[in-house]
Amino acid sequence: MKTPNWNKASDGLLPVIVQDATTSKVLMLGYMNEEAFTLSRKQNRVTFYSRSKQRLWTKGESSNNFLDIEEIRLDCDQDAILIKAHAHGPTCHRGEVSCFDDDDSNSQAFTVYDLEKTIHQRIDEKIEGSYTYSLVQKGINKVAQKVGEEAVETVIDAINGKEEDFIYEAGDLMYHYLVLLKAKGYSLKDIENELAKRHKK
Repeated sequence: MKTPNWNKASDGLLPVIVQDATTSKVLMLGYMNEEAFTLSRKQNRVTFYSRSKQRLWTKGESSNNFLDIEEIRLDCDQDAILIKAHAHGPTCHRGEVSCFDDDDSNSQAFTVYDLEKTIHQRIDEKIEGSYTYSLVQKGINKVAQKVGEEAVETVIDAINGKEEDFIYEAGDLMYHYLVLLKAKGYSLKDIENELAKRHKK
């Protein structure tokens, strides 16, 4: 990738926008000097230069809410940095997902990407007592069977059931579908990439 133009940096600092790599939600704004940028790339984890502390500051060093880097981009003038990252918990010190969330922003909205993150966490961390983890422990055949069962129930309620029953079953189907994707080593991002290929044809 191109190198930031540090000659344009004010006091040696360039602005950094951090965006959720899955949802594209803007998480926060920070600043990096050349040392922070180099360290971030080396460790694949966001490190800023803190103007208040006057030192390098790895996001999450005290809260464990780290930002793991998936991609780094520069703007056309190479004097602003965009980082797509996976957040370990809330990014804002107020406990919000984003520093741009407020009481009027519907910050508590739950998305299918939030569900996917929870599913991945339960499986990756081997959470005992979790239905999600116990399901994948039974093997891919059982997970696939559950998707099939939920698909049939969704179809039945789509044709003959009440609207609320259809939505309930559709939710079950989505959940088990995401578990199946994870069990096979894939994610919604892989599905988006596949659909993007078809869209271009």
